[in-house]
Amino acid sequence: MTGSGLRSGQLADAAGVNQQTLRYYERRGLLASPQRSPGGHRLYPAESVTLLRVIKTAQRLGFTLNEVADLLDAGRRQHGGRPDSGLQARAREKLIEVEQKLADLTVIRDTLRAAISAGCDDLVACAGSSCCPLPFAELVERNRRADTC
Repeated sequence: MTGSGLRSGQLADAAGVNQQTLRYYERRGLLASPQRSPGGHRLYPAESVTLLRVIKTAQRLGFTLNEVADLLDAGRRQHGGRPDSGLQARAREKLIEVEQKLADLTVIRDTLRAAISAGCDDLVACAGSSCCPLPFAELVERNRRADTC
């Protein structure tokens, strides 16, 4: 670290990202444009390490960069203001989304387990079998009924 900030490489190393990520986040407005040293090197404030770690943690929690940007903006605009635009509301929404994905994944897991147990070995042959647990067997039957009606 220099007296007035961290160079790009230092910041990237400290935050666990690469330098291209820093520049990308700058273009997206997630990270403020840094000051420049007399030699033209980018110099970031030490707080940028925390900000980058917050961004990466939010991404690991499932937030998109657009959602992260919104959360950061909401946090900058208000503390203790409208609860419907802050982290609490967004975290609740994300939790609902994650729980739905988990439910979907549970159905997929159970269906795949049933296909393995049923000995499904050929998708085309299995699609025509009434004992196939894969969802397309139901679709084939619906199509057959529709064709005969």
